[in-house]
Parts: sequence; C-alpha cells; structure tokens
Amino acid sequence: MAAVQNVGIVGAGAAGLTAAILLADAGIQVEILEKAEAPQTLGSGITLQGNALRVLRQLGVWEQVEAKGYGFSTLGLRAPDPAGTVIAVLEDIRTGGDDLPATMGMYRPDLTAILRERAEQAGARISYGKTVTGITDDRGSVTVSTADGGSATYDLLIGADGLHSAVRKAIGIEVEPQSTGMGIWRAFVERPEEVVRTDLTYGGPCFIAGYCPTGPDTIYAYLVEKAQERKHEDGPRIMAELAAAYGGPWNEIRANLDHSARINYTWFTTHLVDGPWNRGRSVIIGDAAHSCPPTIAQGAAMAMEDAAVLAELLISADDVTETLWKEFTDRRLDRAKAVVNASVQLGQWMLDGVRDANVPGLMHSISSLVKEPA
Repeated sequence: MAAVQNVGIVGAGAAGLTAAILLADAGIQVEILEKAEAPQTLGSGITLQGNALRVLRQLGVWEQVEAKGYGFSTLGLRAPDPAGTVIAVLEDIRTGGDDLPATMGMYRPDLTAILRERAEQAGARISYGKTVTGITDDRGSVTVSTADGGSATYDLLIGADGLHSAVRKAIGIEVEPQSTGMGIWRAFVERPEEVVRTDLTYGGPCFIAGYCPTGPDTIYAYLVEKAQERKHEDGPRIMAELAAAYGGPWNEIRANLDHSARINYTWFTTHLVDGPWNRGRSVIIGDAAHSCPPTIAQGAAMAMEDAAVLAELLISADDVTETLWKEFTDRRLDRAKAVVNASVQLGQWMLDGVRDANVPGLMHSISSLVKEPA
C-alpha cells in the first residue's frame, strides 16, 4: 500500500500535473487546487530538454507532445552582425536518451493542456479559483484553507505553485526569489522557414538573442538585457530596436513584432531552498523550491523530475517517514543546486563581461549530470 491515499496539490502547472498523473495512476485520490478561475489558454514558448522528455514519456504523453512541439538535436551559434552569420552548429547531448530529441520547443499552453487532460483521465480532480490562505498540519494529515472560505484535508500536500509559492510561505520557508540582474523579452511569432533549431547570438545590444521553434508554424524569440523597469505595451517597439543589430532569421522575426505579437517581459530570478523541502506532511517542488535563469533551459525538466521522484517514493513507501524525506532530499537537492548554480554562473559571466569563461565545460558538466536518471 502507498504511503498516502489522498493527496492535495497546489498548482496546475507542469510539476503539479506530473505528480497528479503518477499518483492517480497508482490509485491515489488527487485534488489539484489552482488559483486561476479556469484553464490558462495564453502563454509563450517553453524549451524542454531531453531529461524533461524522458519524464513526459514516462507519463504516456510523448506522442502527443511530439505531435504538438518541434524537436531538434543541434544548437546553432550566430555572430551579432547584419548577416546573422552562422559560426557553428553543435550536436546537443540527448539527455533523455538516444531515442529522444535533445530538445523540444512547445507552446506552453499546449503542454499544459496535454498534461491536464492526462491527469483528469487518470482520475485527478482539478478545482479552480482556489487560492491557499492557510495550512494546518496535525502530523497525520494536512488541512488547507482557501480564500473562498473552503477547506480540505489530505494525507499529504504538495506545493507546486511556482516562484511566489503560497505553500512555501504558509509552511514557514522564508526563501524568496531574487533578481539576477537580467531581464528577458519573449515574443511568440510565426516561424521563419530557416529556423529549425535554437540559435543563440551572444553580444551586440543584448547579452543573448535567441529563438526556439515551438511547432511547424511558430517560434518564441527572446532578447536578454540588463534588468530594468519595462512596460509590456512597449514590447514591439523595444524588441524591434534591440533586434535591429541581428540578421538572418531576425529580419523576419523583427517584421512580425507588431502589436498582434504576444510579447512579455520578466526578470531572471534565482532561489534555492537549501535543505529539506518539506515541513511535516507539506512539501514544495519545482519553482516553489528552486528557480534559475533559463540560460540552460532546465527549469521545466527539474520541476517534472521533482514530481516524478516524489511520486515514486510515495507510491513505494508504506508510510510518510523521515527516511522518505531524507531520500527525496538526497535525490533532488544536489541535482537542483548544480543546475541553479550553473544557470546563475552563466548569466553572471555575461554581466561581468568575462570573455575566457569555460562555458562549454560548464554546459557539458550539467548535460552529463542530467543525462543520468533522477
């Protein structure tokens, strides 16, 4: 018998839905509490590395993801010049296995919709409009209070509610995300025919100019700059100005940056709960427990790995014990910490203008780490 029979999950993102699918498949009752009033249909792109695809295959949704997304196994480097000169095309490490692409680009709402449908088919229930306001742990169960006046009791609570996690705060973990000093513009636009992989340009007016194909007809393009106060409504103009120095596919991307393009601006942040992620029978995973700049594109992979490992331990154990929590910490903390530290280091080298940094060595070390199963 599994360690728990009734689990509450806060947050209907990749981490929460992954945990819900695996637990519900094992016959455990699962309720997801989502603060949004309805399923989210808007968003930008997401880059999924091979180790994320490995989890998606474990969930039984790989064929659907493959059909909706755009897989590739090379990385292009371009010069910051008007021609967008290709400097190199590198083979990426297939961290999910040789039978999966190294990388998959997707429209984020498409991924969420696939996982949400799979979770509901497994028997998980998603309750919308549920904002967590309090958590009470009596050692044998956890009671969650919500802003609508409701409450529910579970054998265990999983906080998968993102960067500004209400669960993290409610269980007394004071760590909060901090800016790393960089900001990123993202635009979801039509795919130029030339774009068949992620290409990165370092230098010019931005630290990084890049794009990732997300399907047959779409990409998300991004420009990384110093963090500053920006207005989303200024996005088309600012992105076009910043992108003017970059050639190749950027010429077509820039032409599509009108007011119909979906553009957003956020700051890079980082945090890590450097110790056990649980307090009693409540535990945080994914962006609630750790976040990092997308310089290595491992955020989604780390979140889904957290969920898969936690579900495995809960299903295989007879009870929720300190031994279970120690094994979860041992399997996840150092791995997540390495990814967070490397992601921040790559950004810091750019902020500091370090020209002789061993970027290939750092990237290879992380790829080698995450190629091993979590």
